[in-house]
Amino acid sequence: MRRRIFDDHHDLFRQAFAQFIQREVVPNQERWMEQGQVDREVWEKAGEAGFLCPWLAEEYGGPGGDFFHSCIVMEELAKVYESGFVASLHSDIVVPYIHAFGSEDLKRQWLPKCAAGSAISAIAMTEPNTGSDLAGIRTTARREGDEYVVNGSKTFISNGQICDVVVAAVKTGDDPDKPHGNISLLLIDAASPGFTRGRKLRKVGMASQDTSELHFDDLRVPAGNLLGSEGSGFMLMMRKLQQERLALAVSAQASAEQVLRDTVAYTKDRRAFGRPVSTFQNTRFKLAECATRVEVGRHFLDQLLVRHAAGEYLVKECSMAKLFQSEMLCQVVDECVQLHGGYGYMLEYPVARAYVDARVSRIYAGTNEIMKIIIAKQMGL
Repeated sequence: MRRRIFDDHHDLFRQAFAQFIQREVVPNQERWMEQGQVDREVWEKAGEAGFLCPWLAEEYGGPGGDFFHSCIVMEELAKVYESGFVASLHSDIVVPYIHAFGSEDLKRQWLPKCAAGSAISAIAMTEPNTGSDLAGIRTTARREGDEYVVNGSKTFISNGQICDVVVAAVKTGDDPDKPHGNISLLLIDAASPGFTRGRKLRKVGMASQDTSELHFDDLRVPAGNLLGSEGSGFMLMMRKLQQERLALAVSAQASAEQVLRDTVAYTKDRRAFGRPVSTFQNTRFKLAECATRVEVGRHFLDQLLVRHAAGEYLVKECSMAKLFQSEMLCQVVDECVQLHGGYGYMLEYPVARAYVDARVSRIYAGTNEIMKIIIAKQMGL
């Protein structure tokens, strides 16, 4: 389909970033998967080229673009099946918390570094035994004078081993009648005493994405590192989860499109019983079904991107997008693996990596069951 959400400047940005990927990402993908994380150098090179936080204003060290530039970064990384270099997590999920809710001093201190790639960010919400239940977190931040003393642990933290700064959800209160009002957000410098990186976790997929445990042991954080006001953390997260879920939908959509393109090409080239696999009716029907899901998803998502960029409140619609696009991606990838036959189960084929990478999209940023609860509430149910 012809897309109408990008202008000539976006097209030039896409060309430049695609060239960057071929030069700095693709040659390193196998090594990154073996070592379990990407190199810091790729972050610095991306920042130097203006590909990190592309929406950030020049006064804070950014290139002064918009959210559509971020979408291009997500889409182009998906085209090469890159799930370890999580630029969108940094640029479009974590850094916006600092930009929207941090003091001017915090912005001046961290935003230029984040845009340059010299400071890599992470967000620490999930804890052992809490999952999607943010009200159940146990990490505490006790106020002592001009500091908070933080104790607790986080898990499933992307960029955990290489992060320099962390947006952490902590408990600053203990009112049992208002559990959500007990949560605050603190910006934590990873160089602080008491900050410990735990295990690098072994996952089914996303082999080059560093996912880790983090531990806070009497870690002292300046009170000025509070994002927003004390007790407002849950509401701040709710305000930013709209974009987080939309970003995940963008990546899922682009991944499904690329898997479909590659599978169409494979079935045309692969022969069975003396003719191309693409000539069999079952192949055509399956690919037609996948193409329909992908096309419907693209139309829905693009109009959401326009509305989100215009500042609309789209909690229901973005939850729908996260639900639909992640489910659609898993359906499309599963069908495409089947059409590859035995080769679809070999990791040397990108479709196999897409298969193991896709499954978590229905879990992170709130499980799809949580998405259904949100959608139902927004419907008045």
